[in-house]
Amino acid sequence: MSSLLNIGVSGLNAAQIGLQVTGNNISNAGTDGYSQQSVVQVDQVGQNNGRYTMGTGVDVVSVQRAYSQYLTQSVWSSYSGMQGASTTNDLNTALNGLLKNSGNLQSSLDTFYGAFNAVANAPQDPSARQAALGDAAALVQTFNTFGQQLDQQRQQINTQISDTVGNINSLAKQIAALNTSISQAGNTQPNALLDQRDSLVKQLAGATGISVAAQPDNTLSIYSTSGQTLVSGGYSYGLQAGGSPYDSGTTDVLNASGTDITSSLSGGSLGALLSYRTNTLDPAQNQLGRAALALAQGVNGQQAKGLNLVGAQGQPIFVVPYPSVAALKAYAGTASVSASVSNLSALTNDNYILTYTGSSTSPSVNGWQLNTTSGNPVALTANSNGTLSANGLTFAVSGTAQVGDSFQIRPTQDVATGLALATTDPSAIAAASALQGTAATANTGSAAISSVGVVDSTNANLFSGATVTFGAGGSYTVADGAGNTTSGTYASGTPIQFDGWSLSLSGTPASGDSFSVAKNSGGLNSNGNALDLAGLANAGVLDGGTTSVVGAYANLTNQIGVAGSMASNALTTQTGLYNQAASAQQSLAGVNLDQEAANLVKYQQAYQASAQVISISQTIFASLITAVQA
Repeated sequence: MSSLLNIGVSGLNAAQIGLQVTGNNISNAGTDGYSQQSVVQVDQVGQNNGRYTMGTGVDVVSVQRAYSQYLTQSVWSSYSGMQGASTTNDLNTALNGLLKNSGNLQSSLDTFYGAFNAVANAPQDPSARQAALGDAAALVQTFNTFGQQLDQQRQQINTQISDTVGNINSLAKQIAALNTSISQAGNTQPNALLDQRDSLVKQLAGATGISVAAQPDNTLSIYSTSGQTLVSGGYSYGLQAGGSPYDSGTTDVLNASGTDITSSLSGGSLGALLSYRTNTLDPAQNQLGRAALALAQGVNGQQAKGLNLVGAQGQPIFVVPYPSVAALKAYAGTASVSASVSNLSALTNDNYILTYTGSSTSPSVNGWQLNTTSGNPVALTANSNGTLSANGLTFAVSGTAQVGDSFQIRPTQDVATGLALATTDPSAIAAASALQGTAATANTGSAAISSVGVVDSTNANLFSGATVTFGAGGSYTVADGAGNTTSGTYASGTPIQFDGWSLSLSGTPASGDSFSVAKNSGGLNSNGNALDLAGLANAGVLDGGTTSVVGAYANLTNQIGVAGSMASNALTTQTGLYNQAASAQQSLAGVNLDQEAANLVKYQQAYQASAQVISISQTIFASLITAVQA
């Protein structure tokens, strides 16, 4: 009878465990990260009496959770992608909002250039001049506002990077602690701890891209995309947030030993923050700065080609900062580098690293090598004055450099915020043409002056006055008021240039004809330069002379819009991939309440039946005792 009783007790215990597991499943049906658990039962080894074997009951060997390493890692990977896409989309949405809320730069540009037409219509009208300067101030404010808002987003990204690194370190510590607890459980499967660890790993994957390797002792080793170990057994190895090697105002990510690993991190929110800063925010700031620089250099250059209201050569209307140059914090030499924009049309949207190699072998020039910050080499040219040039920039080096010293050059990133007015004086607008040309009254040829213009406003003899005298066969001699002369042979359609001016003729000059070029001292009511200033709106000054200031801003608007659209589409795609992976994982590991209800009935009936077996065993045993006593 004891065998029957033991069988009933084992069944009762198994059913009770089944009811507990089922109840736990039902209670955690809505718990995120919970894996459905099931009872694993085996029949106990039976007794062999020589002719047959009889069972001795049931044994519960484990409570097992539904788990697939493949499906779980698919969830981690897709969650990392979705969180990265969500962060990128949020940042791009904010950027588009900044573009809309910073003021209509397109309208400000149109108004500013249009103001020069009003000046051209009334060159001596102070109200027209004052209005033009007011429009210039408004344009500066619009550039400043947008630039400052981009700087603010950069600071917000710095904060988010630091916060995300802190979250990564916290998650890594928690996972390491769970690794220790799980490994101490030995052969017993600690389902709740395993679920907690999987949930934390998922959160970690959402923060940064990771790879996960299961170890024989049931611990997980976790690595970042840079190869940095984040978790190994019961130990965690944190990341650090610190200043970049060149700029303490830019937050980079360092590994536990202090090595900068920013460029090798990807995935999750952290990867998205770093990628957005490099691939979207930097180009946007640089493009905005290029537009501001083109505006300032174009207007200032044209100002110098005209005369202001008091007859003096025009001076700059705008002030722009020089390209930013930052030395590597750990540089060993005493060298310093300055940079300037020497050819606006060749200026690109890139930032650069200038490194001293000590070699004169290509791609190094005079010991220096230039690369974009993305690592692409840039050809340098050595100039006769000892400077170096590349992509519209000129670099001047002083002091002594050591091999490995490097400098980060950001040509236009700070221009929009640093743009300012150089004058508030309405008379400073150079509306009049700087020069005038006059044909001698005794000329006998058909030649006439088509135009006189300034090609080099810095020439010291620009206003010294000059006379062009023609001889036989189209030969000519130019003599200026400073005693300088030159000669040549005239070719129809080719301007004559000297002392920074250019003279264009139509028709054919005769021998003895002469033309004078002088300062436009008597023509301050003229509007030639004001019209030229207005025409700068559509003048190609960037990208080899193909893109105007207005066009550069249109390109920026398009650049931001495309980035926003791509981010939105990526989020939709990554969300779909995550939902698909999560659905597949939940179809295996999720709690099915219908199934649990059926299990509840099954284990309830098994419990009742086992109790009946015990009751029958007791009844039979009591009957046997009664019979023996009789």
